[in-house]
Order: sequence, then structure tokens, then C-alpha cells
Amino acid sequence: MTIDRLREGDAGAPPVDPQDFTLSSDPWALFAAWMAEAEASEPCDANAMALATAGPDGLPDVRVVLLKGFDARGLVFYTNAESAKGEQLLANPQAATVLYWKSLGRQIRARGPVSRVTREEADAYFESRHRDSRIGAIASQQSRPLQDRPTLMAEVAALSQKYENGPVPRPEHWFGFRIAPVQLEFWQNGDYRLHDRVRFTRAGDGWTRARLYP
Repeated sequence: MTIDRLREGDAGAPPVDPQDFTLSSDPWALFAAWMAEAEASEPCDANAMALATAGPDGLPDVRVVLLKGFDARGLVFYTNAESAKGEQLLANPQAATVLYWKSLGRQIRARGPVSRVTREEADAYFESRHRDSRIGAIASQQSRPLQDRPTLMAEVAALSQKYENGPVPRPEHWFGFRIAPVQLEFWQNGDYRLHDRVRFTRAGDGWTRARLYP
């Protein structure tokens, strides 16, 4: 399944400097270029990203999710909103995330406020998933205690029979979140830990750029 993304030339984005990424002026053009290279080099789930949220007590929580779309509005992932991360995001709608590609020696960090995607976006993505994945999304009471695996598989079997001859509806509590970064940081591995880093910070409708010590 491909990731929804900015297409080449969208929004008049300037080209990414092939020699020194820290000179790039558009973080989203750079993000798209690095994502494309990662998909060509990473053997599995180039779109995997660690997502950090915080509970009501302020204690951080982190897990890996899959990036399912990105454009100038932000980074999109989907989940059961009744899960631990969903409840945390609804109560405290801000998050941080990082994508790391060992094969390339690169990572991208992002942080910012979080909002729900539109119903139309959620419906379209849910419909694009494999039928069994849609069944699983309904069957799973994500993050809640489960007696044993046979219990889960029995629920999957019952739902498969229920929707055998019809569409599998998206549950109201299953939708997407969009992180609208106020900062995007690009990191590339360097010899002797002399890494290259550039941080873009949101400034009105544009970005400021700063190169950082490793």
C-alpha cells in the first residue's frame, strides 16, 4: 500500500539540494525526497515511525505506528481512538514522532499539535485496507485486556460471517490523526559522530531554518 504524499511539483516546492540537504529551503520537499529513498532501501515498513504522546499524569508514552499520508498540512496515521494513544491524543492533542532508516543513516523528527482527519479521509483509507484488516479493526478492543487469543479469533470469525455478503463499515471510533509540525528536524549520520542536522521551525506561513551542532 502506497503512502499518500505530495506529488512532484506540488505547491511549487524548490528542488532538494543533492549535495547538502541542510541547504534545502522547503522541509516538505526534503521529507518527500528522503521518504522516496527510504522506500527504495528499507526492507520492511519504511513508513514506520515512533509516536510519542503523554497521559493525563504527564508521563510520556511511545509506540510504533505507520505513516499513511503526508503533505503540507502534516503527517497522518490511523488508529482506534479508544486505544491508549487515541485517548491520550483526544485529551492532550499534541505529539512527537521520529522516522529512522538504518540503511540510510537518517532520521526525521517532528512535533506539533494533532487534529482529526476528515470523515471522508478516514472512510477512504479504511475502504482501501484489506477486508481482513477492516474486520480486525472492528474486532479489536485495542489496548484493553484480552483473555486469550482464541477469544479474539472467535470475534473475528463472527464478524467475518456477519459481513460476509456486504461492506465492512468503518467504526466511528476508528479514524486518523494529523500531526501539524511546528518543527521538523532532519538528521544524517556522519563519521566519528559528526552528524549533519538541520531544523525547520514554523514561522507564520513559512519556515525558518537552522543548522545544528551534532
